[in-house]
Amino acid sequence: MGLFGKLFDKKACSICGGEIGLLGNRKLEDGNLCKECAKKLSPFMTDRRESTVEEIRQHLAYREQNARVLPTVHPTRVFGHNTKVYVDENAQKFFVTSRSNWQAENPDVINVSQVIDCRVDVKENRNELYHNDRDGKRVPFNPPRYKYEYAFWVELHIDSPYFNEIRFELTDVRPDSPLTETYRAFEQEAYELQCALNPAMAPQPQAVPNVAAAVASAVNMAAGIMSKAGSAVGNAVNAAANAVPVEPAEWTCQCGTVNKGKFCANCGAKKPVTFRCDKCGWVPADPTNLPKFCPQCGDPFNDKDIG
Repeated sequence: MGLFGKLFDKKACSICGGEIGLLGNRKLEDGNLCKECAKKLSPFMTDRRESTVEEIRQHLAYREQNARVLPTVHPTRVFGHNTKVYVDENAQKFFVTSRSNWQAENPDVINVSQVIDCRVDVKENRNELYHNDRDGKRVPFNPPRYKYEYAFWVELHIDSPYFNEIRFELTDVRPDSPLTETYRAFEQEAYELQCALNPAMAPQPQAVPNVAAAVASAVNMAAGIMSKAGSAVGNAVNAAANAVPVEPAEWTCQCGTVNKGKFCANCGAKKPVTFRCDKCGWVPADPTNLPKFCPQCGDPFNDKDIG
């Protein structure tokens, strides 16, 4: 009886003093919190149970101040889709929210200088494909075939006394290959977000060239080019006439068949995509996790490096 008596005892909110219903209590380290007061906390707060009543009061005071600062933030760029990052480049402030009516939701306003790190993690999801055989039985392909999905996750580490991490998915539609335009678009968006929240990552503007000197140099170069143009054109024509057609490289399918085309002549499997740096020849060990730049020579890794 004593146990049930305590369960049904009425509790009061340690913040506002209001009565807390049976299922409305939010425990604190040394008190209780009602649902209405809990709604005012930052959505990024994760240690509410370990917080004292005094710490919650300080947190709510910060949230009230945040509501006064929010109208002064005027986003100039927006990143993301379901969860979005609104950045005010002029004030160097931003906030993260999944609510379309963010003005009424009081999202946490964060200074760009508070960002310790902005990480982008691309998660690969692989699911094996099956088909029905002649008997109608669901069986895997031989060799196995897979369906891929790639999700871009952003993880922000924040220097704040009220929360220290924000994690969300940047992608709304998950691309099925790193070679698709959709994948490259998310990759570019992720890089631009990192630059916006960490200005040190952004490329530095180039110095404005001396126009007069550039024109004079161009004139001198043009004179030299014109003198060599005739012989260059002749050499190019001769080289084209004597060029020997290049036979496509052979590749071995997982079923053991040696092929030259884009698909296996025996089982129909697609030729695997290979990558090799077109400048130094470096080959990545994991073709599903490509670097942005070649680690050996620094050349950008792009479609020219597809083997």
